[in-house]
Amino acid sequence: MDENIIQSGHFCFTDRELSWLEFNMRVLREAGDKTVPLFERLKFLSIYSSNLEEFFMVRVGTLIHRSKLTPDSIDEKTGWTADTQIKKILSAVGKQQNKAEDIYKRLIKDMSEAGIDIIDFEKISKVDESMAKKFFSEIKPLLSPSITEATHPLPFLSGQQPYVLASLEKGGRHLLGVVALFRLPKYHIFEINGRTKVILMTDLVRHFSPQLFKKYDFKEATVIKVTRNADILLNSETTNENFRSNMERLLKKRKREQPVRLVFYGKSSEKMAGLICEKLKVSSKYVYMTNLAPDLSFGSRLGKKPGLVYEERKPVKSVLLKKGQFFKYLEKNDILLSFPYQSVTPFIDMIYEAADDPEVTAIKITLYRLAAPSKLAAALCYAADKGKDVLCLLELRARFDEQNNIDYSEMLEGAGCRIIYGLPGMKVHSKVCLITRQTSDGIKYITQIGTGNYNEVTSEQYTDLSLITSDKKIGMDAEILFDALLHSKAPDITQNLIIAPNGFKPWLFEKLNGEIAKGADGKVVIKVNSMNDTDVMEKLIECSKAGVKVELFIRGICCLRPGISGYTDNITIKSVVGRHLEHSRIYAFGNGDSAELFIGSGDLLKRNTTYRIEVFAPVLKNPIKKQIFEILDSFRNDHEKGSEMLPDGKYIKRFEAETSSQDAQYKYFSEQIIQELTEKKGLFSLFARLFSRR
Repeated sequence: MDENIIQSGHFCFTDRELSWLEFNMRVLREAGDKTVPLFERLKFLSIYSSNLEEFFMVRVGTLIHRSKLTPDSIDEKTGWTADTQIKKILSAVGKQQNKAEDIYKRLIKDMSEAGIDIIDFEKISKVDESMAKKFFSEIKPLLSPSITEATHPLPFLSGQQPYVLASLEKGGRHLLGVVALFRLPKYHIFEINGRTKVILMTDLVRHFSPQLFKKYDFKEATVIKVTRNADILLNSETTNENFRSNMERLLKKRKREQPVRLVFYGKSSEKMAGLICEKLKVSSKYVYMTNLAPDLSFGSRLGKKPGLVYEERKPVKSVLLKKGQFFKYLEKNDILLSFPYQSVTPFIDMIYEAADDPEVTAIKITLYRLAAPSKLAAALCYAADKGKDVLCLLELRARFDEQNNIDYSEMLEGAGCRIIYGLPGMKVHSKVCLITRQTSDGIKYITQIGTGNYNEVTSEQYTDLSLITSDKKIGMDAEILFDALLHSKAPDITQNLIIAPNGFKPWLFEKLNGEIAKGADGKVVIKVNSMNDTDVMEKLIECSKAGVKVELFIRGICCLRPGISGYTDNITIKSVVGRHLEHSRIYAFGNGDSAELFIGSGDLLKRNTTYRIEVFAPVLKNPIKKQIFEILDSFRNDHEKGSEMLPDGKYIKRFEAETSSQDAQYKYFSEQIIQELTEKKGLFSLFARLFSRR
């Protein structure tokens, strides 16, 4: 039995952190898949590296805190202490690091065959050396090297930024030279003799660093990057009035948190490495030596050469309604937008229509991550300027987007929008927009419920769903949601929208119990990003024991293991890692066309079910249900990008098909077009046109 299968916890569960590392391994496999275009493979390796960096900042940082504060506490799924989890994480990361370096070597070789050279200063030609020297002379005035005694503390090194450190001597004194690089371009690309050359800034400065310290006896230079703990918590007593100022204070604090990882890029002597670890107070177990480049984003600057990148496909503008037609169309129909296959533009257009519609009184929206710049933010400012009551909830704790959201809160407030923030101790992660209209027939609502953020950039990178409906009951529940948020509390259970935390688990368990009652005729299909909620997983085991067929499409963390006889043998788990980040959340209960469908913002992580405001909506109209069934079918049939989880928690690919689910969805949703409304011809309309002329 694999050592990572749980002994002291539930034997059907696996560790959250190791499951996440398995997900990142699937990302890494895409980087090593030769069927993926070369520059896209480089991009996957870059994603793998940045994912791992964030993992140390957040997850390892949290475990380090826990190991110090509550060293004897154990994880409910595994029975492991924080120290045990850290030990297993570091072992798994070490093995992955070796694979990542092998893949990078192959990528460098493949790029060379494609006419692209990553300059290796240990094997550099005279021509390349001359070009590199010229470029260094151009950036040298931008460098500000500092020198400190080896016995003195290092100057503060910012997290996630590369530095060149040089070992120096003068008059018998041992010194350290420090060169910060984060204000410089990360690489330099030029063409010569028909080949593309890439000079990495870290390699360039390390190579020429003796020129920066001419007055000293130069010994060696190395490149390092410090990963600092990002596990910061907002005071539970924070109020709406001081939310923004407290977040700004915490962001400054985070920049100076203790290191949780130290990476050396390239060669470094043991003496040099030991000295730096001592200065930064980093244990050797958190130190990694790697031949990877500190930054792999240069692939995005090498052009979109045919065969080296994915074939371009732009999101289709699937809603061709003209301005003034949205509300009329929505009186009888719902709209589903599927990103990135369809454009987000129709939703922005609808906000502008609401701004100009004299019957619209209010627009309310929850905002978690916004693009920079944001077309939606501009539309909301326009609506406020047109006299609409625009209420924006800005969640300032959206990790690593905090400053962006602080800036937008100031901008939107300056434009006349009302701004509120998340609840103390509970993030607002929902994606809901409510448009209220005062008509001659009374109050009417347009409600949008999404699975992903209101971000025009990521809407072209992530798969997400956006449902727009005029269903009055859903609108009334959305009104209850915003009223509760205005009073800084979580909404109570509502009748039509499912709102976590209070309403989610009771609703989910009611649906699962309904399928359990059907036995072998029961069916559950869930597509989420991650799952680790113990209560939910135990209920799914109960479903499996009752004979219910459970299909789980989970891109990332999954702490439940399928195929265990007598427990999870009716559960299948598949993860899709492909061109786009799978991000949509879908819940289906029942068989065939009669199955109940829901979409929403939340995963099955304990944080989503217990500590966040998440919103899910029923999909009521058959045309929309058909489109979502198409998505689930595409995942079911994806054996190109889909990996199946085995009982031991590992994943395999079957390679039984050549069409990925994402390719199938792009083809399908490109054809789902809502045409503009046409005016009915007839005598009445003829008279109307005649008498309307001036």
